[in-house]
Amino acid sequence: MKVYKFGGASVKDAAGVRNLEKIVRLADAQDGLMVVVSAMGKTTNALERVVEFLDAGKEEQALNQWVDIIDYHVAIMKELGLKPGSDIRLQGEIPFDPTLPFDENYDQVVSMGELMSTQIIAVYLLKQGLSVEWWNMPKLLRTDDTWREAKVDNDTSAATIRAGWERTNRPQIVVAQGFIGGTADGKRTTLGREGSDYTAALLGNYLDAESVTIWKDVPGILNADPRIEPDTVLIPSLRYQDAVELSYSGAQIIHPKTIRPLENKQIPLFVKPFGNPTAEGSKIAADGIGPIDVPVYIWRKNQILITMRAKDFAFVLEESLSEIFEIIHRHRLKVALIQSSAVTISVCVDNTRFVPEAIDELKKHFNVTYNDHLSLLTIRGTTPEILERAKAGRTIMLSQTTRRTARLVVKE
Repeated sequence: MKVYKFGGASVKDAAGVRNLEKIVRLADAQDGLMVVVSAMGKTTNALERVVEFLDAGKEEQALNQWVDIIDYHVAIMKELGLKPGSDIRLQGEIPFDPTLPFDENYDQVVSMGELMSTQIIAVYLLKQGLSVEWWNMPKLLRTDDTWREAKVDNDTSAATIRAGWERTNRPQIVVAQGFIGGTADGKRTTLGREGSDYTAALLGNYLDAESVTIWKDVPGILNADPRIEPDTVLIPSLRYQDAVELSYSGAQIIHPKTIRPLENKQIPLFVKPFGNPTAEGSKIAADGIGPIDVPVYIWRKNQILITMRAKDFAFVLEESLSEIFEIIHRHRLKVALIQSSAVTISVCVDNTRFVPEAIDELKKHFNVTYNDHLSLLTIRGTTPEILERAKAGRTIMLSQTTRRTARLVVKE
């Protein structure tokens, strides 16, 4: 069997759904095909605004945003020849409970995007004559209740997923949501932004897939973001370890958690363009692949650089390292870079909503300074000439250089 994952950009409109059908029909998956789908277009962002409006008591704005989301999906349905209310009945009420914490409400509301997109796609494929089954992943992928970044219970999830797969009549297409799961007591959870790739990898692992393919709006894995660097090069193949390093450096093409479940079972991962399904794309695997032979430029945007100095001029590195990283971990900060001296430690982290509280707690123990509106540029395969060009015309807040890798924290 094979696993295909389609992101929001690939199913943002009726034309995208029809293109998904064409790709599915081309799949040579004699033992079944698992189709993992994200929310359509920018639906996740729109649903986030619904939660924010409701949390702020702005019920009218929230309702208007919700209606826009429903109308967007209804328009796609009609263009596909589906009948709202009979073929598919979308949920009318917003699943928001003002007595619950923000993050728990977030997961209940934002998860609706994947539920709506997969229902539309499953019914459309069924009406095109394909053998299709729709899966409700919050009932199958078991997680804890770490809202907005739930941790998967692999043993329970694997057993449930395998049992569900064995019940299907193959050759069969199963349409399932990415990004979302559920707790033992029936609450929906989300796996973190871009978690649909992770879902596809988990399903591939649980079902011993032949391969997992992620369909993107780019030719494959490129050596730079084409929106930033004009002269990009396709990387046709790379090793699992290279993919992990690139993803943790900030490469957006693959979610950082995606590689591990596939590497554990040596399942190859393909990244292919949904606009040209017969193109080779890129392959991530273990065997027969050498190191990347072109420079790779990775931008990680919206960073904040936090520097801590001991109040009593003690040696921070020796005496306070564990305390600092305990605070960072507790506040769910994503560390992209670390630099230390005898009396200071600097960390570059994603500038999320958790940062202010983390800084407040760090200030209780250390003298803290920080700079925001920063980006982190990682260059793999750097040379003195490449590094000089990268620094030209930019304000460099911090730099690190090893044998082959340079990392620059720069003002945006």
